[in-house]
Amino acid sequence: MNRSPNFPQAGQFGAMRVGLVTETWPPEINGVAHTLHHMSEGLLGRGHSVHLVRPRQHRADRPNGEITGLSEQVLPGLPIPGYKGLHFGLPARGAIQKAWASTKPDVVYLATEGPLGHSALAAARSLGVPVVSGFHTNFHSYSRYYRLGFLEPAVAGLLRRFHNRTDCTLVPTENLRAELTGQGFRNCAVLARGVNTRLFDPARRDPDLRQSWGVEGDAPVVLYVGRLAAEKNLGLAVEAFRALQSKCPAARFVLVGDGPLAAELKRQHPDFVFCGMRTGEDLARHYASGDVFLFPSTSETFGNVVLEAMASGLAIVAYDYAAAREHLRDGRSAALAHLDDGHGFVARARALVEDPERIRVLGAAARERALSVDWDHIYDTLESLLQAHAAGGLSHGSVTANR
Repeated sequence: MNRSPNFPQAGQFGAMRVGLVTETWPPEINGVAHTLHHMSEGLLGRGHSVHLVRPRQHRADRPNGEITGLSEQVLPGLPIPGYKGLHFGLPARGAIQKAWASTKPDVVYLATEGPLGHSALAAARSLGVPVVSGFHTNFHSYSRYYRLGFLEPAVAGLLRRFHNRTDCTLVPTENLRAELTGQGFRNCAVLARGVNTRLFDPARRDPDLRQSWGVEGDAPVVLYVGRLAAEKNLGLAVEAFRALQSKCPAARFVLVGDGPLAAELKRQHPDFVFCGMRTGEDLARHYASGDVFLFPSTSETFGNVVLEAMASGLAIVAYDYAAAREHLRDGRSAALAHLDDGHGFVARARALVEDPERIRVLGAAARERALSVDWDHIYDTLESLLQAHAAGGLSHGSVTANR
């Protein structure tokens, strides 16, 4: 890991009070909530305190007072249309500023760019608190999947102005940092993602679960894990599976997740296996019981599911970008197509079933790479970066935790 000369060692400045502002948090299931929960656990485990600001998820939602070092400020929010179970926060500068004036954070981390994030940014600036933001979601690119592509430049401009008002923007890959810098985002730094390789493990493969999916013997299970929504490019996943199935009729397609396209997919493809949302060891068992993992999305900032599939020993078919580009190599640890080359994606999926041994080899190599992506390493970098801003300065030359 390379650090600039002004980048401090982990723990150099002692315990911090960190303000964490997000519109999504467990038990909500998505990549942002997953990542932030890990970040919070890492900070708490190192003796820092976290003041979590988030929208209320349901009427009975109350702050969790049972986690040492974690205090929650739960504020009003509204449901996000089309995203069942998710909410966005309403403007709340006064409430946030009052809480932070009482117990001032050393540094604030803003994870989302909605009204709550804007309120928190204004409150932090008013109190003179350093602010670090995270670029977790390509909201501007989502517009093209909902026939609103004409809004993409405007949304991108709003995101750029928001992040440029913060002291630093954290992104998950070096490629995304270069892309955003080219678009006018300032002070971007890379903070990689990790994976729990003890939870996601090929040893969790379950023959009984495979049998419940209607799998015959060693027939390949093709797996998709994620939201069933337009921005995930699921049409390409279906096309790739059908091409693969034409070479191996016994193959099964298993989809783990839920979303607005679930009902239509079930109607159009009654032979697919739909497992709904899965978490924890149950999710890990589903991963390990698959063989080939399809990741057709082109709208991700990273793609945590790719790391989980790697750790589970699956042969991954994806585009050569985001998490796949950061951690995998075409022909050695995955089957990667050039970005937006749909024909190449489909061809790589089809080719895998023509050589079952290659599925095993790619999966083993992906697992080996996943073992090197350790959350403790990521925690150290996050801690050091936040402490540097709390102490009043950081050179952004080469802050990275990817290698």
